Amino acid sequence: MSALEKHLHLGRLPPRPAVPGVGQSGSKLRMGPGRKRDFSPVPWSQYFESMEDVVVENENGKDTFRIYKSGLEGPVLLLLHGGGHSALSWAVFTSAIINRIQCRIVALDLRSHGETKVRNPEDLSAETMSKDVGNVVEAMYGDLPPPIMLIGHSMGGAIAVHAAASNLIPSLLGLCMIDVVEGTAMDALNSMQNFLRSRPKTFKSIENAIEWSVKSGQIRNLESARVSMVGQIKQCEEAASPEAPKAIVEGIIEEEEEEEEEDYEGRGSVNKRKKEDDTETKKEHLYTWRIELAKTEKYWDGWFRGLSNLFLSCPTPKLLLLAGVDRLDKDLTIGQMQGKFQMQVLPQCGHAVHEDAPDKVAEAVATFLIRHRFTEPIGGFQCVFPAC
Repeated sequence: MSALEKHLHLGRLPPRPAVPGVGQSGSKLRMGPGRKRDFSPVPWSQYFESMEDVVVENENGKDTFRIYKSGLEGPVLLLLHGGGHSALSWAVFTSAIINRIQCRIVALDLRSHGETKVRNPEDLSAETMSKDVGNVVEAMYGDLPPPIMLIGHSMGGAIAVHAAASNLIPSLLGLCMIDVVEGTAMDALNSMQNFLRSRPKTFKSIENAIEWSVKSGQIRNLESARVSMVGQIKQCEEAASPEAPKAIVEGIIEEEEEEEEEDYEGRGSVNKRKKEDDTETKKEHLYTWRIELAKTEKYWDGWFRGLSNLFLSCPTPKLLLLAGVDRLDKDLTIGQMQGKFQMQVLPQCGHAVHEDAPDKVAEAVATFLIRHRFTEPIGGFQCVFPAC
């Protein structure tokens, strides 16, 4: 079973049995003894140097695309996130690769994701989204764009391939897909709706969302989760009510409050304060997902069908990074045996490979770029060329 399929099936499995320090008690998820982990959000500015909105004019008006940037020289690495994520998913990767090679980072919020605002947010077709990428490049650099390498994760990897195959990036020098294979992706679509239904609909706070993302395995790297989950959720427009769906992580906060109560004398006054806090919580706004991925189902097939042949047809040097080599489809298996692209497997990662192992992904991408003489190493970075 591929990393993507495992990621989707997690939401359908019964709860894991309790293990020391990390278990469940009723609806409460225990954090275990010892120091509590910090689930507070971290600003984008700790990883990117600047943020700006790129305005793209078209026949329907203006669309505004949010980008995050780092670096001053070298090739541009244009980073495209997966479905439901945002450009912030590349934050830790950015700080890792910018210290290894000379490069410039442009991480883009795709339409309907993150802070990007477009006039037709419902259109998530591969054609429209790949044109968005080309339009952003043109708006940023005009007729003389710098050398650009497209790097995309999951849905973003598919969009990168569609953009490359349609010659929408005239200065394209390389292409990288992260944990997306046509055969696996098409099979996983059958489980996608079940996975989406298994997620909490709301969170009491950003901290709750970050904690859920780590404990559910969506993001296995707490550092990345603290910066990237902010781009996945937004504050609900309507205030919370008793009828509103409860977040799966409410039990964590309740348990922490109970543990704190045991550390104080005068337990009655503490309980009273807790009840008052609960009343105030009902008046607060909950957080929910920025995009309802379940409503984008009609576009899923178009993202991934025919992707392997499109990838292989691109004349630029290509890199495929996978969390597991469980099931390369036939076209990619043949292409890899013929040396049409470089492949590297990064084990012990979930589907969000670049978030779970940002240093390893940065090392693989940096080595790829140096190997093709697209850039130079910095900071004493030493390439380790993979066997495949």
